Amino acid sequence: MTDPISSLSCPPRWGTRRHPDRQTLGPALGIIAARLGTPLMPWQQYVADVVLEIDPATGRLVYREYNITVPRQSGKTTFLLAKMVHRALGFKDGRQRILYAAQTRGAARLKWEDEHVATLETSRYRKLFTVRRQLGQEAIRWKNGSRHGITSNTEKAAHGETLDEGVIDEAFAQEDNRVEQAFKPAMITRPQPQQGVVSTAGTLKSVYLREKVDAGRERCEAGAMDTVAYFEWSAPDGADPADPATWWGCMPALGHTVTESAVRADFESMKLPEFRRAYCNQWPDTSPDLWLVVPEEKWRPLADEHSQMVSRVAFAIHVALDRSWAAIAVAGRRADGLLHVELVDYRLGTNWVPERAKQLRDRWNPCATVVDAGSAAGSLIADLEAVGLDITKPSARDVAAAYGQFVDAVAPKEGEPTLRYVPHPALDVALAGAATRLLSDAKAWDARAATSESSPLIAVTNAAWGYVTKGHIEEPPPVMPFAVYA
Repeated sequence: MTDPISSLSCPPRWGTRRHPDRQTLGPALGIIAARLGTPLMPWQQYVADVVLEIDPATGRLVYREYNITVPRQSGKTTFLLAKMVHRALGFKDGRQRILYAAQTRGAARLKWEDEHVATLETSRYRKLFTVRRQLGQEAIRWKNGSRHGITSNTEKAAHGETLDEGVIDEAFAQEDNRVEQAFKPAMITRPQPQQGVVSTAGTLKSVYLREKVDAGRERCEAGAMDTVAYFEWSAPDGADPADPATWWGCMPALGHTVTESAVRADFESMKLPEFRRAYCNQWPDTSPDLWLVVPEEKWRPLADEHSQMVSRVAFAIHVALDRSWAAIAVAGRRADGLLHVELVDYRLGTNWVPERAKQLRDRWNPCATVVDAGSAAGSLIADLEAVGLDITKPSARDVAAAYGQFVDAVAPKEGEPTLRYVPHPALDVALAGAATRLLSDAKAWDARAATSESSPLIAVTNAAWGYVTKGHIEEPPPVMPFAVYA
């Protein structure tokens, strides 16, 4: 019997194989997709056939979870909608409850209304459901009692209700497993539940998705065919992103809904790291476009989780360009004379910053609290001063000096590094994707050109500058190692 995965013109790089002895509901899903006006492409039909395999011993679905990672514009939205409609109409276990989650509730609502509802309202199924659009209670309500709603990445998502199908779309944006922690208990009493995790490759911060990818690859290589199905279309690490042969080998929608000329146009207009992620489905750690400012082999040996300061300290605050994250860092001198830097706090949003900065000031009496007035963090200065902080505002020349001091301390052209840092994943991510810009006749960090969020790196750089600039002011040292800041 011919292996269906091998007969695909664009087979997955990793993929759970079809079990020939098991019946499948995949063809029924294919019929629904055609009735929605979006017939399944070969890759979609293959995935449907596998994830809807039936265990001959129980008559139930084999897989409780399916994880799919494909390049952008591959048709995952049309596949997921057909999958959710099939769940609503194709099961005899009573009414089915379906929840769809994306990056945020707003993103989920937009996809649900503009794609799911809009497609259904122009399909052959338009008389079989009604739509409730009330904010917070959105649902496609099928006449058989099934319900298709949305949720968000909060700890209360799906709590208190049963769930038959939970879909986590754009999983690269899920930085923790809160949605899954809500979905899984809600499914435990259901006879044929499934969770779907679907995405394009993520960034270095996409820890949740990366764990799914690593586990899925291992399962495929081991030939596991039990409870979790995994599928990945991606280019090999060393593949040439400019070569159309690479595209044809990793984009299963190419030649169906995507043209080579369209991919070429995006290749010529996009930054290479983003093209690799979006169209080659490659992770940043497999890309040569990382660690371009400070080599990883120079940075990693400077990590010291036991590093402690004995001097007065300096803080710095920085904010992401889109204000999604804010960082507070600290710098000071160790007993051995080396410079210590540490990411103290890194959280979503900015509202928490003034009160946290005040707490740190009251506890540590810093020699400086640095905020670059010309950056996104500049808008916080008034609020910080309102709670009594004395803010040090570096000039453009100071920002360039701070960059130079940091790089010289980490990767000097000669001599030994003079800096140590307490490990933090967000700091590693920021430095891995860092980029620089010219500032007069010097360089500075460039948050716009960086391939990762830069605020942790800029915060520790500015904290180090603040300490070097102001640390000579005599004051009593901290009474305990700063590493116990929690």
